[in-house]
Amino acid sequence: MKTVIRKATIADANEIYGFICELEETNFSYPVFEHLYQTNILNPDFIYLVSILDESEIAGYISCHGQVLLHHCEKVFEIQEFFVRERYRGRGIGKQLLGSLEQVLKNTGSKFLEVTSHIKRGKTHKFYSKAGFLNTHLKFTKIM
Repeated sequence: MKTVIRKATIADANEIYGFICELEETNFSYPVFEHLYQTNILNPDFIYLVSILDESEIAGYISCHGQVLLHHCEKVFEIQEFFVRERYRGRGIGKQLLGSLEQVLKNTGSKFLEVTSHIKRGKTHKFYSKAGFLNTHLKFTKIM
């Protein structure tokens, strides 16, 4: 099984839509999603990568957004979405996606990569810890 990591394209929208709906356990409006995806993929401060198996199937996806934060006095990147198809989990695809993202960020001179993960995703937290992330913050959310 050959795996290639590449930048996501507009043509990947439908597959990534499915990933996001599964990740969030909901069905978003596809036209709304598609518009947002097309807008985001063109933003130079956003990085969208996919893992391709055997030159055809998208097995996983990671997105990362960068913004200048005053409390860091520089640009900080945060993983926004990270998904690997269930049948391919445990095969190193997530590790490859994260490694590719880290290489892209190193090439830009970035120092900070952050991620927030829902409290219910215990396996995901272990993955991030093994990848060198430190649990340094609590995140609070208010639905308005």
